[in-house]
Amino acid sequence: MKVKDLMLKEFPTLKPENTYEEAVALVCKNNISGAPVVNEEKNLVGYVSEKDLFKILYPYYKSFYEHPEDYANGEKRETKAYEIRYHKVETFMNAMPLTITPDMPIMNAGALMLAHRVHQFPVIENGKLVGLISRDLIYKTVFKNNFTDIC
Repeated sequence: MKVKDLMLKEFPTLKPENTYEEAVALVCKNNISGAPVVNEEKNLVGYVSEKDLFKILYPYYKSFYEHPEDYANGEKRETKAYEIRYHKVETFMNAMPLTITPDMPIMNAGALMLAHRVHQFPVIENGKLVGLISRDLIYKTVFKNNFTDIC
């Protein structure tokens, strides 16, 4: 089975000018682990994962070492989300996300997900974003095809 046989063709996306708050809302409301970031021409320019949203709540090394007192109180750090809610997606997105093609076998895509510790890949064809494939789509399909009484 190929990625094109399984990929989502409709899915939520973000724009570089969306805010942190809008990215969190999109991920939470759609119960997804991340979203592609596209420009006005619908070209893929980045990707935002739950991990990216979580990482930004913590200090960068330089900030931590310059002001460690700001990070000693873990409960106080919870307010960081409120402080960064208007940061633009383009400032924290992965600007060089790994991508795959529609003709890749799904098990190869799954192996790449495991190797790179990601949950989904944008699917690109002729330079355009045409789909999204996730780890759960792959394993549920494999299980359903091999264990008819499961999934």
